[in-house]
Amino acid sequence: MPVDSIGTIFGETGFADFRLTVSDHSTKQGDYLKIWHEIDGWVLAQVVAITKLDDERDDSNADRVVAKAMVIGSRQNRILRMPKTPFSPGDRIFHADPELIASTLGLTRGNVYLGLLEGQRIPVHLDANALVQKHVSILARTGSGKSYAAGVIMEELLEQDIPLVIIDTHGEYTSLRDPAVEGDFEYFEIEPAGYAERLTVYTPADRVLNPGADTVFRLNGVNLKAADLSRILNIQSSSQMGVIYEAIQKIHAEKNRYTIDDIIFEVGNSNGNAKWGVLGVLESIRETEIFSENPTPIQELVVPGRGSIIDMKGVVPDMQAMIVARLCEEIFEARKINTIPPMMLIIEEAHNYCPEKGFGKTVSTDIMRTIASEGRKFGLGMMVISQRPARIDKNVLSQCNTQIVLKVTNPNDLQAIRKGLEGISVEAEAEIKRLPPGVALIVSGDIERPIVVEIRARKSRHGGKSASVIEREPLREEPRAGREREPLFAPEKKGDAEEQVSATEEKPLEGKKTSSLFEKVFGSGKT
Repeated sequence: MPVDSIGTIFGETGFADFRLTVSDHSTKQGDYLKIWHEIDGWVLAQVVAITKLDDERDDSNADRVVAKAMVIGSRQNRILRMPKTPFSPGDRIFHADPELIASTLGLTRGNVYLGLLEGQRIPVHLDANALVQKHVSILARTGSGKSYAAGVIMEELLEQDIPLVIIDTHGEYTSLRDPAVEGDFEYFEIEPAGYAERLTVYTPADRVLNPGADTVFRLNGVNLKAADLSRILNIQSSSQMGVIYEAIQKIHAEKNRYTIDDIIFEVGNSNGNAKWGVLGVLESIRETEIFSENPTPIQELVVPGRGSIIDMKGVVPDMQAMIVARLCEEIFEARKINTIPPMMLIIEEAHNYCPEKGFGKTVSTDIMRTIASEGRKFGLGMMVISQRPARIDKNVLSQCNTQIVLKVTNPNDLQAIRKGLEGISVEAEAEIKRLPPGVALIVSGDIERPIVVEIRARKSRHGGKSASVIEREPLREEPRAGREREPLFAPEKKGDAEEQVSATEEKPLEGKKTSSLFEKVFGSGKT
């Protein structure tokens, strides 16, 4: 047997998997293997399980190591094919070389550098066009690195001159303006970089509440239609809707151009008690100054090679959903008539803007569903980011062709991920629970199978770190030593407290109605 052979196939073999005795005891779960096939040439496989036999009755088997490998296939004329005949017992197995791994899995076809294939020095690239055209989701529990991974993708897309509009719920991505001062730059073969010249930070609040913003963001407040106001304000009462329709109809009879001030004046002159709830919420909207006669043009937000960050700091949650709804509608309509270039819309804390049924409904839910299902036809991509996959509308999640999943342990979130991912195995689901921070399982239609990737270091400064309550001495970092950790697809440990989270923790509240902006501030107003 050649010195580089790590073992031989034994027992029954099939087209999809086989067992092998392992002579190289450094072989680990997750390792990539190659086997020579008499018809197809070198075929790629991966170790998915490994067992060490310890049979006291047979000393010859005391150190015997047996592995199970899954066949990935070989690439022929750019198409990944499985062998047409099974391997034979006694066939020798070798560690796969990086070139075979990269070409077979399709890791080098793109221009968006995500990181390194875990356990290998193989860069993982995705195609920027596919990311924009077919949507992306980044899912992880808090502290696992979702905003960090999102920042990496934003850097890459900016460098590809793709326009970005970023809904930044907590102001985490304004740090993209500054170059990183620490990181494994040499390991990932990158250089620190800031993107200040490519970014504009907008605030829907004001510069006093958000002094870090470059300018204010305003929506068009001229000639608002009754249907638009009813949808934006989430009006449920027919009597309140009637007040708005009647007021705007009277305004139309007198003038061609009107503002929210004109609507407030006309509502104030109407009869009936229903007007008071409408009047109150309209005045609250006016005080925010979010609707303006001089709105922020969509063409200003969407520019090739630039990113527009809508920093929501200082904006109340209900107002955030209304802003997202209106902005998404304007972007979608602009792309349909081609007045803005193809772009990527990035939405942090997406579960707040398109919640799953049972967790409420916001005014932005419908337009996000529309973009998820129809946006790709118009070159409008969407990237949704969330730490609660179970709370995101399943229709939105299922439309994401590329899923980047970092550590998740909640059973309901895992179930939502399983339903949203095509072809995810039991082993891959178990792996998600054990991923260390900064390591992601990537499932994409452009990669032949789910892969585990060590997300590269940020070129720009990361703004999503948790604030320290008590200053402590920094922990000494262990040597890198090949980036080893728990084996890929290792068996679950029984009794792990994190895995015992009750499956009822995130169940929707059946029958609970979600209050609208009216109801929360002014009561139902029903007459």
